Amino acid sequence: MDPLSLNDIDLSPVAGKRYVNIDREWREEFIYFLMVDRFHDGQPRQPVQGTGRSHGFQTADAFYGGTLRGVRDNLAYIAGLGCTAIWLSPVFETNAYHGYDISNYLLVDPRFGTKQDLIDLVDAAHASATPIRIILDVVINHSGDNWAYPGGYRYFYSGNQQFPFGSWRRPDRPVPTELRNADCYHRRGEMSDYDNGPENQSGDMYGLKDYANDDDAIGSYVVNALIKAHCYWIREADVDGFRVDAVKHMGDVACSRFCSNVREYAYSLGKRGFFLFGEVATPSDEVYNRYIGPNTSRTQGERTVFFGVNSVLDFRLAEGVYADPGNAPLRDVLLGRAGPQTLFNRIEGQRQQALNRGELGRYLVTFVDNHDGFWQPGRIASQADDDQVIGCIGFLLCALGTPCIYYGTEQGLDGSGGDVQMREALFDAGGTTSLLNTTCRIYQEIAAIAGIMRTTEPLRFGRMYYREISGDGVSFGLPYGSAYTLAFSRLLYGREALVAYNVSGQPRSDAIIVDAALHGDGSSMQFLYGGTGALGVQSSPGGARFVRPNLPAHGFAILT
Repeated sequence: MDPLSLNDIDLSPVAGKRYVNIDREWREEFIYFLMVDRFHDGQPRQPVQGTGRSHGFQTADAFYGGTLRGVRDNLAYIAGLGCTAIWLSPVFETNAYHGYDISNYLLVDPRFGTKQDLIDLVDAAHASATPIRIILDVVINHSGDNWAYPGGYRYFYSGNQQFPFGSWRRPDRPVPTELRNADCYHRRGEMSDYDNGPENQSGDMYGLKDYANDDDAIGSYVVNALIKAHCYWIREADVDGFRVDAVKHMGDVACSRFCSNVREYAYSLGKRGFFLFGEVATPSDEVYNRYIGPNTSRTQGERTVFFGVNSVLDFRLAEGVYADPGNAPLRDVLLGRAGPQTLFNRIEGQRQQALNRGELGRYLVTFVDNHDGFWQPGRIASQADDDQVIGCIGFLLCALGTPCIYYGTEQGLDGSGGDVQMREALFDAGGTTSLLNTTCRIYQEIAAIAGIMRTTEPLRFGRMYYREISGDGVSFGLPYGSAYTLAFSRLLYGREALVAYNVSGQPRSDAIIVDAALHGDGSSMQFLYGGTGALGVQSSPGGARFVRPNLPAHGFAILT
């Protein structure tokens, strides 16, 4: 029988269960983020064939039919793309298809499957030829829309005023029963300011009810309940990490205590590498640098607060600040809509946050699109041709950080306009077709680049430097404008991997600086991707060393 109360939970290790510990560092992983309801339903289906992209099956703002069994049955498809970790959208009982409106933290939503289906998925992923880690998306800042304000009306934030509690929408929810306490919720109404406190820390997110997770007695009660509920799933299913939703809306102590206790519990089961990464949905370094690396603490009076997340989603790279031309998103740079200075500024700012230019990769999960419409006009493929999509994901795979791809990007899905439009299905619920097409060119090229990343240590651990270019091989400088070769090197103890992407729509053969100390007279660099054979390393009159790859329009290359 499924537990209803935290008193029903046993957190001692499951008898006879061997908990899996995978030795790979998280910055080595390639994460596949999928929405369970939209990926596959586990029914026999014939994948489309051909090298072209697909457009996805458009869905309503409702449950469509994807299941955990559908994910398990198609692990080979995800592994074939080169992905080594899967981030699942929330799987607990929910009031909405996307899963972020949770009503029962102790039950897998029956529309997605059962607890055993989740266990089977994790076991099968761990048993893959290259073990695949499973990450659960967890929502601990707020509950689902499980209760109403008085009269059933929408209430809106106003001067931090606390409103009366109305009524539970169901007498048997939420679960665990410990959360059926009106004092567990801030009750400040819906927020409109998502970036400034106290509103963004105590207001509701639309109809989702914000937990009272402050540093006080009730806050401790709430956080302890959520800790135990989520440790239950590590015990039962042996999952490998949590993506923590809406971190910037949580209190300092709440975030710290949840993550620290969860990590300690995973350690107690022998899981040494449990990964917690947070959604800090802002392009502001000032905000999320507090959550990562050496800056994961700040002082409040005589107290130091340590944030428990290992890493954060790199919204600065993905979103940018549109009013600031020096801080444009990666996609606009790679699509030629903004100059590359934004990337140079980014790495210079990051350099202050890590021990060296390579270690920073531990603290960032990088992406170019995802499931939310509030920060982007649409999926990357709605704005880019196939080569540009490959270049964008290739950049993530080879640059600093843990790369993450949004499901369907590998098939060229191009939804835009809003959340539902960007959450297309990869299967036809009314037919017999799926879009899990391993012959799609985008899929195959991403898989090739991922394979190179997996076997080329500098691309996973090396220091990163953007490279100067030249047209004449004499005068070098960092590129600018919208027609150039964007290049960077990853350096790891005597080895250099050079990554080059032609931003323009015309062929280019720019000279690209390489490390003179590593490339002597008569040396060459071998193509790993984007070309064949070797390129001779040349010398400029000033003594700089360079290579000159011939790149087609939007061409992507890796050399070492």
